[in-house]
Amino acid sequence: MKYIALEQNNFSQGNYNIIPIRQEDMESIRKWRNAQMPILRQAVKLSSDDQALYFKNEVKSFFSDNETKQLLFSFLKKNQLIGYGGLVNLSWKDKRAEMSFLLDDQRAKDNKLYKEDMNNFISLIKKVVFEEMKFNRMFTESFAFRKFHISILEDNGYKKEGVMRNHIFEFGKFYDSIVHGIVKGDV
Repeated sequence: MKYIALEQNNFSQGNYNIIPIRQEDMESIRKWRNAQMPILRQAVKLSSDDQALYFKNEVKSFFSDNETKQLLFSFLKKNQLIGYGGLVNLSWKDKRAEMSFLLDDQRAKDNKLYKEDMNNFISLIKKVVFEEMKFNRMFTESFAFRKFHISILEDNGYKKEGVMRNHIFEFGKFYDSIVHGIVKGDV
């Protein structure tokens, strides 16, 4: 399927590419989300039925909306699914989007792989936001305990813009939530 909001739907760089999210990937994504709940805004484990309903009732509509609220992509390396992510909380009027990114939970355990994969994902999603969509701004929210993840964002041009103090409760304590952003002029 293709997003009608985009002229181009396949973005590639080296061995990596992002394509519109595929139904066939929903079960892998569900498992990854459930395995990594502490880093997500997800309060309960997703069942296969929950995931199927979300794809049917929400994701399907993203493809046919000129100003969709989300653009989700399957993230591939050598044509194998390794993660997913995209643009959420889109504001077409303000030309901004929030980047989301989640890697296969096994790959995410290897810092070298995580950094290589995330660097490539950010590079690809910048093409979508700044070249294809002609948006002005992309931002992301990370929980403060994700120091390595945050360092990769900053290495890719994201600037720390704010802190929401004691924003989440995880691992038995409160953590800050950190907002990073990048604007077209930074790229």
